[in-house]
Amino acid sequence: MMLLFLKMLAVINVLTLCSSLIALVAFALMTLKNQIESLTSVFQTKICVQHMCSITHHGCDHFCINIPGSYVCKCKHGYILDSNQRRCSIQDLCETEKHECEHICVNTPGSYVCQCYDGYELEEDGKNCFIVDYCALNNQGCQHECINTEDSYYCQCHKGFVLNPDKKTCKRPDHCALQNHGCQQECVSIDESYFCQCKQGFTLNPDKRTCKRINICSLGKHGCQHECVSTEESYLCKCQTGYTLNRDGKTCRRIDYCAEFNHGCEQLCLNTRESYICQCSEGFIINDDLKTCARADYCLLNDHGCEHLCVNTGTSYTCQCIEGYVLHSDGKTCKHIDLCKLVDHGCEHLCDSDGESYVCKCHEGFILNKDRRTCRNQEICKSIDHGCEHICVNNNNSYVCECHEGFILWNDGKTCKRCNEGPIDLVFVIDGSKSLGENNFEIVKEFVLGILDSLTISPRAARVGLLQYSSQVRTEFTLKQFNTAKDMKKAVTQIKYMGKGSMTGLALKQMTERSFTEAEGARRISANVPRVSVLFTDGRAQDDVSEWAVKAKQSGITIYAIGIGKSIEKELQAIASDPAEKHIFYAQEFKAMEEITEKLQKRICEDLKDYQETTNQLHAMNLLSEEPETSTLAITDVLSCSNFAVHHKYLFKEKQLWTKASANPSDDKKDLCNLHRENYDDE
Repeated sequence: MMLLFLKMLAVINVLTLCSSLIALVAFALMTLKNQIESLTSVFQTKICVQHMCSITHHGCDHFCINIPGSYVCKCKHGYILDSNQRRCSIQDLCETEKHECEHICVNTPGSYVCQCYDGYELEEDGKNCFIVDYCALNNQGCQHECINTEDSYYCQCHKGFVLNPDKKTCKRPDHCALQNHGCQQECVSIDESYFCQCKQGFTLNPDKRTCKRINICSLGKHGCQHECVSTEESYLCKCQTGYTLNRDGKTCRRIDYCAEFNHGCEQLCLNTRESYICQCSEGFIINDDLKTCARADYCLLNDHGCEHLCVNTGTSYTCQCIEGYVLHSDGKTCKHIDLCKLVDHGCEHLCDSDGESYVCKCHEGFILNKDRRTCRNQEICKSIDHGCEHICVNNNNSYVCECHEGFILWNDGKTCKRCNEGPIDLVFVIDGSKSLGENNFEIVKEFVLGILDSLTISPRAARVGLLQYSSQVRTEFTLKQFNTAKDMKKAVTQIKYMGKGSMTGLALKQMTERSFTEAEGARRISANVPRVSVLFTDGRAQDDVSEWAVKAKQSGITIYAIGIGKSIEKELQAIASDPAEKHIFYAQEFKAMEEITEKLQKRICEDLKDYQETTNQLHAMNLLSEEPETSTLAITDVLSCSNFAVHHKYLFKEKQLWTKASANPSDDKKDLCNLHRENYDDE
């Protein structure tokens, strides 16, 4: 028993010792963490007796600690046992201790930490808080101003600016987009408003909204050598015809057409203002292709003045005389062997030798009698019944009939007709080129005056206009400019000779497009008044004539083509109306102009006669309406006497007609016949 007691006592002592040791270790390691408590449990298991934590369902939340005959639950550091002595919960040190946190105390296992409200940061003491300056870090990228908030920041712009969508950069507000600015070209926003401005090359008007172009050329600072042309944004320099712009864009140089183009000239190329021309060496002339050359026939090219014969000599010519004649000292005229000095010719007035024979001639005003030697007075008009209606003019061995001013000689060569009573719109187109010369230009003016003499100039009858052309076309007067022949003739005599190129096609264009318009005095087409153009030229045109000649004729204009010179027949045919034989008058010398004038007067008169017949037919068919204008009525009565007739013509305006009654018409007729016979005898 004693032994058993001693054994039990020994066990109790051992247990007591173990318990004491365990309590001592637990007390010493109370502040240690989980690892130490685990070691305690292991230590109990290894050293001590089997503990209750292993054999029972202790239900401890954290740790189970054996005690003699039982166990206790323990919690991890920072936790405390609940009232059931098994569950653990975090120990609220913020409640149980004086934490001194300025803002917020936050429990942690076995301790606590201080935290700050949003927008604040903890100071180094771990307890107090200070406001966070978010803007301190590089102004947070704000272009202008950075503004702190409780928990963040925001960017703000200076006055007159607004924040961009990136919330950092700033821009001026676009006042131009926010309102109807009214600027014609460009609107520019400024701090609190806007202003209008113009594009380059424009300047602002006084209304501060609209723009006007700056005419840099008019400022005189362009530096252009020839011409300055304003453009949308600035200006550019332009050269005159025949020149091209240099690389500096301001100065000009003459175009060397011969060098820059394949001119094809056989011998010589000569630059002109707008192009080039081919020329030939001495002794050659240019062919019709205007490029190749042929040996010159100087006798044909020059007014050689040889009285008889002209002979080419390679580079010039010489004059020769026909058989029976010898050359005078002037080298041009010829004189024959004067047989009149060698024989007794018996001529009453003059003896004329032709080298092989001689003939008798009479002084001016005389004609040769049948004996071929004596002479008699040449006044044939007084010696024969010439039959001329107006005027008889002696002409060497014969006579010619002429008419008073305003009349033209009819086809029988004796009677005269007035052709100027019908209406006509007539436009002269006369050549004023350099090849014509001033003297010949005066002849052309006389030709125009001659045609005017055959017309009655008035708004109701003949309306006449005149163009002169050279390198350009000049309107000397329009169809409505003059109402009297006197004023019109004066204007013709005062026309100045242009004396340059020969742009016939350009003249036809202006005549077609402008001269026969109502604006320049032409009567409307429905009035059925003849539209006639008389074109005069002395050489080939420098431009195309066919296009506008065709258009003119298609528009109802009758064209008479008058040509003086060589090699222009084809051009005249292209210009004139059909049939060509009635509308072309051509000669090689200006001395034929008088004859052409007479022929053209008759032709125009015939056209007016045809027009009058057509007009009468249209009136009879009620196809032509009367114009609401004052009309002139011409009445001619014929006084028939025993051996002559007297024609009287009376002109009346509108209805101002009157008649004279005679009690004895036969007596009146007899008296009038006697009166006219006396007047005729006096002449």
